[in-house]
Amino acid sequence: MPSSVKPSTDEPSAWAELPLARQPDPNQLDNIKAQLDLVLLALEALTQISSEAMLQAAADLQLTDLVADRVALWRLRQSSPLRRGQGRKRMDVEEARALVLIICHLAKQHQELIRRAVALLEQLTEQNREPYQAALLGDYLDNFTNAYQERMEAGGSPNRAEQNQPPSTDELSYLALKLLIDLLFYSAPAGSRRLWMALLDRSLNQ
Repeated sequence: MPSSVKPSTDEPSAWAELPLARQPDPNQLDNIKAQLDLVLLALEALTQISSEAMLQAAADLQLTDLVADRVALWRLRQSSPLRRGQGRKRMDVEEARALVLIICHLAKQHQELIRRAVALLEQLTEQNREPYQAALLGDYLDNFTNAYQERMEAGGSPNRAEQNQPPSTDELSYLALKLLIDLLFYSAPAGSRRLWMALLDRSLNQ
């Protein structure tokens, strides 16, 4: 049964765009938590946004009941099963929805940069050149890889059924570029619904 807790927001229609037919089971919710943290990690790596910017987004969306301060934000992100020292905070469905809205709000604010990065990636791909050859993409990939290796469990990988080995640099680059393309869609007007549905679909197929 879905939680009855709902944030007070001036945009109830945005909240309504995040439907939930049934409550995710613990495994599905773990996957949603992991994917949300990875999307936010990619956004951080590209835009260099701070926790203060994330909290300001929560305030803009009137979601401070769910994401009140830096400690609350840190605990939500630490709930990802990929994180080092994870398990300190359980994320419920309403908190996951709040993070979806925050991520897409920030992605819209940085849409021009996201578009430029994706356009560079397309250009280099057409020229059979490596993404690292563009400074913007090289910095993004370095930032993402370094942050992932610093924050995630050494034996955890988002792309392996058996998470007993750390992902390689190539795997992390592939993941980072996939997330970059996803961010372009999440920065669109219907981005929050697109992200939410992607999270639900992925959690059911894992």
